[in-house]
Amino acid sequence: MRVLGIDPGLTTTGFAVVERKAGGMQAAGVGAIVTPKALPTAARLSFLRAQLLEIIAQHRPEVMAIERLFFNVNVRTAMAVGQASGVALEASASSGLEVHHYTPLEVKQSVVGVGNASKSQVQSMVAALLGLEAQPKPADAADACALCICHINRSGLARALEAALR
Repeated sequence: MRVLGIDPGLTTTGFAVVERKAGGMQAAGVGAIVTPKALPTAARLSFLRAQLLEIIAQHRPEVMAIERLFFNVNVRTAMAVGQASGVALEASASSGLEVHHYTPLEVKQSVVGVGNASKSQVQSMVAALLGLEAQPKPADAADACALCICHINRSGLARALEAALR
């Protein structure tokens, strides 16, 4: 299974492609898409879409895992994240990818084992689980890795439950 993880943002969108292989998980690609601040919002969103489509074409993921949006005190930030999330959803849909949404709590529980884990705990576990020499940078990329790990862990559990119920 190859999963594309997306931590959406208008300024910086973290991405990761993680593959489940026998005996563990391996990162196939990790990074961040930084949109040019000088461009108007519509052009930045178009740039983000083009970059996401390129990542999808290059890495050929089977599914996408994205952070479920939650309401933010800062309306401007919430709108920008919502717009970037919409672009990621459209890029996935137009590429035929199945999309799975996870809350930050679900991701932390799946990666660290507790829902109140700190960012640094999540980043450390991501590096350990993927066998990386260092924590992925920027933090958005580490969050995207964590989304992939969460999906891989949860989808394995879901398959086991389905098999048990048959």
